[in-house]
Amino acid sequence: MSTRVAKHPSAMRKVPRQARSRVTVEAIIQAATRILSDEGWAGFTTNKVAALAGVSIGSLYQYFPDKLSLVDAIRRRHLDDCLAVMRNTSASGLSPVQFARQLVQDIVAAHSINPGLHRVLLDEAPSSDEYRDPNSSFEIEYLAYYTRAVATFRNRQPETGDQIVGRVLSDAIDGVIHNAARRGDIGDASVHAELIRLISLYIADT
Repeated sequence: MSTRVAKHPSAMRKVPRQARSRVTVEAIIQAATRILSDEGWAGFTTNKVAALAGVSIGSLYQYFPDKLSLVDAIRRRHLDDCLAVMRNTSASGLSPVQFARQLVQDIVAAHSINPGLHRVLLDEAPSSDEYRDPNSSFEIEYLAYYTRAVATFRNRQPETGDQIVGRVLSDAIDGVIHNAARRGDIGDASVHAELIRLISLYIADT
C-alpha cells in the first residue's frame, strides 16, 4: 500500500506562464512519469528526473520543491486524463453495450500510456489527504458522470437512487482497472470483455 502523508506544502513553487517555461515543466513531468513508472518509488529521484528532462536540478527546483510535488503533479495529470475520458464518452444515444465498450476502451487507453505507473501510484508512492477527499472537485465530477449515465438509461433526471448505482458502478470499474494495472493485465482483451459485460448488464438491469 502507498504511504499516506498529511496534507503537505508540496505544490508547485510557481506556475509557468511563458511558453518556454511551460515546455520546461512539461518535460519535467514527462520525465518524472517515465522514471516513476520504470523504477518505482525507490528509484525515483529529482536528479534522475532533471537529467532525463534535460534541465538543471536548479531549474527543476524552481517549479517543484521536492519529490512529493512531482508525484502530485503526476497524479493530477492522471486524474485530468480520467476526467477527459468521462467528458468525451456520453451515454446519450447509445445502448448499454455500446456505452460500456466505448467507456472501457477509453479508460484502458488512459491507463496504458505508462502501465507501470498506476501500480506505483497505488502501492508505493506517498499520497496526501487531498487525494482521499470524497468531496474533492474530482470526486464530485467523477461520480456525477456515472450518476448521469445511469439516469440516462432510466430515461429521467438524476435521482438519489441513481447516485448510489453510479457510485457502485464507479467503484467496480476502478477496482477492475486498478487491479489489472497492478497485475500487468491492463491490455488483456478478456478482462476488457468481462468488464464490458459487467457494466452493460448492470446498467441494463436498472
